[in-house]
Amino acid sequence: MTAVTDEDQGNDSGTRKADGRWDDGLIARRAAAAATRGTAEPVPRAPADDEPDPQVEAYAPADGPLPTRLDALRELVGLSRARLDRDTLAEAGRVLDEAAARQRLSSRHTVIAVAGATGSGKSTLFNALAGATISDTGLRRPTTSQPIACSWTDGAAGLLDRLAVPGRLRRRPHPGPAASDEALQGLVLVDLPDHDSAATEHRAQVDRVLALVDAVIWVVDPEKYADAALHERYLRPLAGHAEVTFVVLNQTDRLPGEAADLVLDDLRRLLDEDGIAVGEHGEPGATVMSLSALTGDGVPELRELLGRFVQDRTAATRRLSADVDAAAARLRPVYVAGGRAGLGERARDAFTDRLAEAVGAAAAGQAAEREWRRNASRACGTPWLRLWRWYENRGLPGSLDRMGQALTPPEEELTARQRVEQAVRTVADDAAEGLPGPWAQAVREAAFTGAEGLPEALDDLAVRAGAPGAGKRGGETGRDTGAGAQPGGARPAKPPRPKWWPVAVLAQASMTLLQIFGGLWLVGQIVGVLEPGLVTPALIMLAGVVGGPLVEWACAAAIRGPARRYGQDAERRLREAAAGCGRARVLDSVAAELARYREVRERYVTVTKFSTTGR
Repeated sequence: MTAVTDEDQGNDSGTRKADGRWDDGLIARRAAAAATRGTAEPVPRAPADDEPDPQVEAYAPADGPLPTRLDALRELVGLSRARLDRDTLAEAGRVLDEAAARQRLSSRHTVIAVAGATGSGKSTLFNALAGATISDTGLRRPTTSQPIACSWTDGAAGLLDRLAVPGRLRRRPHPGPAASDEALQGLVLVDLPDHDSAATEHRAQVDRVLALVDAVIWVVDPEKYADAALHERYLRPLAGHAEVTFVVLNQTDRLPGEAADLVLDDLRRLLDEDGIAVGEHGEPGATVMSLSALTGDGVPELRELLGRFVQDRTAATRRLSADVDAAAARLRPVYVAGGRAGLGERARDAFTDRLAEAVGAAAAGQAAEREWRRNASRACGTPWLRLWRWYENRGLPGSLDRMGQALTPPEEELTARQRVEQAVRTVADDAAEGLPGPWAQAVREAAFTGAEGLPEALDDLAVRAGAPGAGKRGGETGRDTGAGAQPGGARPAKPPRPKWWPVAVLAQASMTLLQIFGGLWLVGQIVGVLEPGLVTPALIMLAGVVGGPLVEWACAAAIRGPARRYGQDAERRLREAAAGCGRARVLDSVAAELARYREVRERYVTVTKFSTTGR
């Protein structure tokens, strides 16, 4: 015998507990999986010797879940190529390619691999099932260096070509009971090299063939059934393929008394820790049994189980379904997250509020309200008060207007831009919350890309609305516009005047005329032109002096409500304009990306909807 390596000695350490926590729910499978396998196809006639090997047969019902899942997975991969890297989608692409390749080949054949560790007796079991010494057995290790195939019927050439089994290693069972067993017609048995072989190329062949066969028989022996290499490298990753898995405890002739039952129970325990559902009490799952390939004890039972398995003709479908489940489980982190994806009304309103603040909607409303009050004061105020205000605001150095312009912060445009950027960043984070990493990044990129040029567009809105400081922001971006000017040099329209303003203007003019008339009367009496009598002209002048401010005060009280409404309307218009600009540039781009995610999420749900492995 060849020397055992240190790694093999470490793998023979005996029973090992799994480090992770496994989902016990895998043992209870959905009964619907059995229903999908309930309809068996009619057995096609065997082809004549001069007929070509059949290559294509519909091995799955047209209305079965597998075609729907494969189509959904194909669409899922296509929709995700621009958002996910190639490595993330590699396994799903491989499953689609292998499924297409398997569907093009014979459906009346079931390819089952016999795998095991060095010295487990898998080649002996292979020969016992074939009824002839096809695969070499002996003390020399490794005995099997290349896959050897045994086909019970013709028409499996395409399948064996896919497995890359050389023609010189393709066999037929020995004439006898094994070869004539009707239940085994359609079986293709493949003996694999040792999965723990010291030769790297042998292990590579095992991995390659195991990814292509319809089912596998794992042969373990009483010494290495708990080998870590077997459980960690093969059984645990392939836990979802339990329905196409046989685990056979060989060499029971070496165990005394009830030791075989104890070892078999411990093997079942290890499989449960690996997450492999054991098919017991009519539930779908892996088949676990014990036998002795050397003495033949238990081999007929295994042959009978294989016969029913082959005649069911759903092994390929179940294998591909399990492959789809495994690919979907790998993709789950990039399609499913804990939160709920989307952009709520609260986030949209907050985005609108920030844009309105950046564009100065509130300041524009206040300016519009002040403009209304100013016009009312000009129309209804006393001429002496208007003259005094004109003197104060005539634009001399040091006046309030010039001081206000001097106090305007020079970095106002930068502040507005920062507010816009903060609004975009916040709404992008809100929209990306609850999304898987790649899609969250895609949403953020869509928001930032759409926000390019948004500050300039908002500044145009502010200029057209005559918002305070808009001219300065426009000047900094290359536009020669004055404060409150509109494009083309047009001034913003003045606030409309209510119908009662002419009456108020006439009343104020009357008060002014009374003051002038009373004053001229008094002057005429002083210079002796008119007869003396101070009471009447004094009363007339006093009525004009008192009545003027009263008219102005009444007008100011009357215009308070309309002025406020006018300012609110101006603020609302600018706010809606800013919201429309932000929606067109940012929110629509984010919504499109979220719609794409919802679309791929629906495809992913379709892929996982008919899962038979509970993943």
